[in-house]
Amino acid sequence: MGDQKFQRKKYSTPRHPWEKERIEEERRIVLDYGLRSKHELWRSEYFLEAVRVQARNLQARLRYKDPNAENQFKRLISRLSRYNILSKDATLDDVLSLKIEDILERRLQTIVYRKNLASTVKQARQLVTHGHIAIKGKRVDIPGYMVKDEEEDHITYYETSPLADELHPIRQVISGGAPTGDEDAGETPEIQEKGSEPE
Repeated sequence: MGDQKFQRKKYSTPRHPWEKERIEEERRIVLDYGLRSKHELWRSEYFLEAVRVQARNLQARLRYKDPNAENQFKRLISRLSRYNILSKDATLDDVLSLKIEDILERRLQTIVYRKNLASTVKQARQLVTHGHIAIKGKRVDIPGYMVKDEEEDHITYYETSPLADELHPIRQVISGGAPTGDEDAGETPEIQEKGSEPE
């Protein structure tokens, strides 16, 4: 059976939970990116903060000419460029200037919407979770999956999905055809799988 895997929390909650400006900003981001809850936002913020901490650490070490700092800096930039968050010639100042939107833009849900595979960002989430989206022919059903630069051009509908048919009514709505009345709500009831509920 092997050892039990203990999951560790991959996000941190705000230090001051009742700040009005922060709450309103978080609500705006959750709505703009179709996140299910603030936990998904906090998870992205946790990743961003970890990158910033590493960048600040490297800044100090590079100033004192640490021999290993240069290699770690190259690996950090390579990692971020692999996800198309920064370019390969980025600097530590570019890392420190990253915003939470730069991370959220690389989520599969967001890219499905940006590539016009869904009419709304909420519909994009539903298509992903219901298994209608594939990357390089492999089904991916995790809305928060971080898409690599090399994978972005290979995001399509899964080959056995009803949406693979260009004449599907939802495809007509997405491409700007006759509305069916469901696009405003971001739902796709015609393709819901048995036993599943829209999120």
